[in-house]
Amino acid sequence: MSGRGNRARWTPPLRRRSRGPDWATQTPTWRRARPALIADALKRASARPSGNWFVAGASRTMRAPDRPYGRTVGGVEVVLWRSADGGLHAGAGMCPHLGAPLRDSRVVCGTLVCHWHGLALDGAPFAGWQPFPVHDDGVLVWVRLDEVGGEEPTERPVVPVRPAPDSGVDAVFTAVGRCEPQDVVANRLDPWHGSWFHPYSFVDLSVVREPLGDEDDAFVVDVSFRVAGRLVVPVRAEFTAPGPRTVLMRITDGEGATSVVETHATPLTGAGDERPRTAVVEAVVAASDRRGFALARAAAPVLRPLMRRTAGRLWRDDLAYAERRWALRSTGRFPG
Repeated sequence: MSGRGNRARWTPPLRRRSRGPDWATQTPTWRRARPALIADALKRASARPSGNWFVAGASRTMRAPDRPYGRTVGGVEVVLWRSADGGLHAGAGMCPHLGAPLRDSRVVCGTLVCHWHGLALDGAPFAGWQPFPVHDDGVLVWVRLDEVGGEEPTERPVVPVRPAPDSGVDAVFTAVGRCEPQDVVANRLDPWHGSWFHPYSFVDLSVVREPLGDEDDAFVVDVSFRVAGRLVVPVRAEFTAPGPRTVLMRITDGEGATSVVETHATPLTGAGDERPRTAVVEAVVAASDRRGFALARAAAPVLRPLMRRTAGRLWRDDLAYAERRWALRSTGRFPG
């Protein structure tokens, strides 16, 4: 006996979609996308603690040992750099001497050296310069800003469960919009807009379960990702909001089960700014139990730009959604 009969039957990752309704004749979703339901989900998400942790960017883009990286979070200048052993440091982005922008300085043997007058910082507090707690989870870099967050601080951020590092391919996309973090989160807590607003990516979308409250606060969605023409990848996905600035989409059934898309909204401007700006930092961690997926992991450097391009196409539209929501809220034409 070869045992071939006991093996799981191979199935192609793509399906040929039967000819369904076109964009204009699909079932309207506006009745189910109730504003109160979305608002309640957003309210519950906003009440969850973050420990004052904010996503600063992709870990992969902050690995060079000889240069610092500058970010602005909640109106606060932040500088990040690697020590000689690869550890990550973060702190105030303004030199305590005469205010030089430390993001433009240099890192020498793991020490940040100001390019104006040579003041050296090794990551420890120094005469008016304050370090910030920082965490590198391997995909994203987080920085803790207690004055910005205003919550009870925690030692570590709440990092969603992801596929094992050696089993997935990750890519991080970043974009900036004129809105507040809640507008980005509200976009992701409205799955009904998918096949209407993004017909180039999603078809046959249905929300099969809505949130029931804090104990069961997930949207469960059946949807097909459009690949080309009538070729699609059908999956079941679950949307949750583990924190006030994070929405997690996890594929629970179908091709790529356990894959996740983390959408993080980081405020760039301070609270109450008349022209708020928010960075969307979206981490995609794709996984598959197919034997051939090892080739995808080997080709990760080639796949990452494609993954970022796909996310960018969606966020071109979704940032317009978030910006429109903020514009209406800020002028009193829409509650929120």
